[in-house]
Amino acid sequence: MHPTQIILRPVITEKVTILRDSVKKVAFFVHPQSNKIEVKKAIELLFNVKVMAINVVNYTPRVRTRNRRKVHVSGCRKAYVTLAPGEKISFFEGL
Repeated sequence: MHPTQIILRPVITEKVTILRDSVKKVAFFVHPQSNKIEVKKAIELLFNVKVMAINVVNYTPRVRTRNRRKVHVSGCRKAYVTLAPGEKISFFEGL
């Protein structure tokens, strides 16, 4: 897969902002069939940074009830990327 197909979009939440400031971690939604090695290569190629570690979390699709209706919530795959000391992704700096 091409690196732009592996990295879908960044995760911008309060939790990720705290992780970015404290332990130099950023998060991305990634392709469901990608593995850690592909994600690491894609991040290093797209953002020109050195990656120390990657943690991947799978969220399963599920059905939730909202206002007495069944709503399908799609599953996703997130990658939490730990950057090397001194590295940063400028995309996340202004947020």
